[in-house]
Amino acid sequence: MTSAPALVPRPLARARPLVEPALREAVDRLHPWLARVVGYSFGWCAADGSPSAAPGGKGIRCALALLAAEAAGGAARDAVPAAVAVELVHGFSLVHDDIMDGDELRRSRPTVWKAYGTGPAVLAGDAMLTVAMATAARTGSRAALGELVGALDWLVRGQAEDLAFESRAFTGPDAVTVEEYLAMAGGKTGALLGCAAAMGAALAGARGEAVTAYRDFGRHLGVAFQAIDDVLSVFGDPHRTGKPAGSDLTSGKKTLPVLEALAASTPASSRLARLLLERPLAEGQLTEAALLIDRAGGRRRTEAWAHIHHQRALHALHSAAPLPGPKADLTEVAAHLLHRTA
Repeated sequence: MTSAPALVPRPLARARPLVEPALREAVDRLHPWLARVVGYSFGWCAADGSPSAAPGGKGIRCALALLAAEAAGGAARDAVPAAVAVELVHGFSLVHDDIMDGDELRRSRPTVWKAYGTGPAVLAGDAMLTVAMATAARTGSRAALGELVGALDWLVRGQAEDLAFESRAFTGPDAVTVEEYLAMAGGKTGALLGCAAAMGAALAGARGEAVTAYRDFGRHLGVAFQAIDDVLSVFGDPHRTGKPAGSDLTSGKKTLPVLEALAASTPASSRLARLLLERPLAEGQLTEAALLIDRAGGRRRTEAWAHIHHQRALHALHSAAPLPGPKADLTEVAAHLLHRTA
């Protein structure tokens, strides 16, 4: 399975060459074996360490850090340490998340734990987190380091909620609510996007309410991002997403389209609730589940949540009083995340 190329907005494309040399330098400080495992997670090499041109991440967090620094009146280079730190934390979270979820593919190739084993994957994730904290500490900015520590707290809390949801029912008095899910997404996904923007702004000299506004911008953008991610997990093209079709449905995850569909109280909702009791779902059942989610309005209402949080993100960005050019770039990135297909 290979991912189809996607059009990348100029602000995202501009961030990668500015950040990647510093990111590679940070990873090279690790034990050589760990550096290879981490390099594999970023798509820099194959599992045996040979050079690879595998697709890496989207670079969203890196771009938010650099653009927020420019929006706050600084230069993109001011925020490179922030971009490196948040990219390492993001990498750490993905490696551990794949272990917890049992996911075997990411970006169209084996996940780190499938390529190297669970123990090495856990250790590689720990190493990324350690280097991220050291990178943030070396900035000398207590505000930037505080943003990263705070985001990690929210990220871990969000991940804990996500895991706790797995033991709760799809329907009934113990069912996960839409409101609980959105709060979880604000931590698991939104916290690090908010951190990226806030750290970038802080390293450029922003203070107080301005930093808070950039954090809120990224946090709401993260919730919108997660909502679209959930839609793609059910309805996306696996050749573009790099993950098997219906993987979240197969594992029984309480994603937003499922929760919204079940909350609709329609015949399609009732049929979906019965179907979800039959896990693991066969291929034909996955197709039926996706159809029922759509009929019950789960896709439409999830996309509506994405639009709501996208608008909240733009409102927060406006309140930060950013410079016009970087504001336009941040707005372009936000629109790209809302309308992405991979």
